[in-house]
Amino acid sequence: MAETRGPWASELVDIVRAASGGLLFGIPLLYTMEVWWIGSYTDPWHMLVVLAVTFVAVTLLNRTSGFRDTKDIRLRDALADSVEALAIALVCVTLVLLLLREITSATPPQEALGKIVYESTPFAIGIALAHHFLRRGRDAGDDEDGDDEDGDDESGSDSQSPRRAGTINATLADVGATSIGAVFVAFNIAPTDEIPMLTAAMPPGWLIGVVAASLLVSYLIVFVAGFSNQEQRHTQEGVLQHPITETFACYVIALVAATFMLWFFQRAAVGDPWNAVLSNVVVLGLPASVGGAAGRLAV
Repeated sequence: MAETRGPWASELVDIVRAASGGLLFGIPLLYTMEVWWIGSYTDPWHMLVVLAVTFVAVTLLNRTSGFRDTKDIRLRDALADSVEALAIALVCVTLVLLLLREITSATPPQEALGKIVYESTPFAIGIALAHHFLRRGRDAGDDEDGDDEDGDDESGSDSQSPRRAGTINATLADVGATSIGAVFVAFNIAPTDEIPMLTAAMPPGWLIGVVAASLLVSYLIVFVAGFSNQEQRHTQEGVLQHPITETFACYVIALVAATFMLWFFQRAAVGDPWNAVLSNVVVLGLPASVGGAAGRLAV
């Protein structure tokens, strides 16, 4: 399928893969107030040093990995890809910080720039490692299942039973992997003060944008970025295996995991105002959905 893409489509997929790798690697620090504060009072010369160090690290990683689906990694190509990776990181971090309202129109330019520069470092490293992120999927297991089905075609209806069992097992595997991935990421963020700080600055309608962004990010990571048997996932059959239904179902699972983590760390209780709890769950649901997507890629 990759061979049939035009140059612009291939470039777009590479950019989506880069942004996905950055999110998978950098989402915890995007929810870390200490990084926001350090960026708030950093002087311009220090920002340049941070960018230079980040560029060198990304260039070294691009020589062995990168975000493009190619093995031609010359120094010239690595330098060009590093410039693009750093640009993608700066743009994506800016969008996420705007979504979280950690940067607004009232934020002083130097303070906003400092936050973006510091947050872009782990994001850019994630971009440089994107090609190696979760590249293995269910190839072997699915191929074996397909061989068994081909061999049993003459048995008539008996061949449908293993197929249904495989579909159910794939669905259960995705549900379990989504839950584990969501809990793993949310576990690091739920006990902190960042979630109530962020929700306190968000108007109610803003949460709709967070929900939309969570769904979009989950879909792009699993079904567009080219990780872990993407083409096979588009053709899977069964309960919740369609890309759209799977994305929505796994987002609900991520929200349940976020709710559980908030309750686990006593950040949400039965008597708390429902709107405050809902806001916290939705904001934590963004990194939880990223973790859930990573979990699905790992099975």
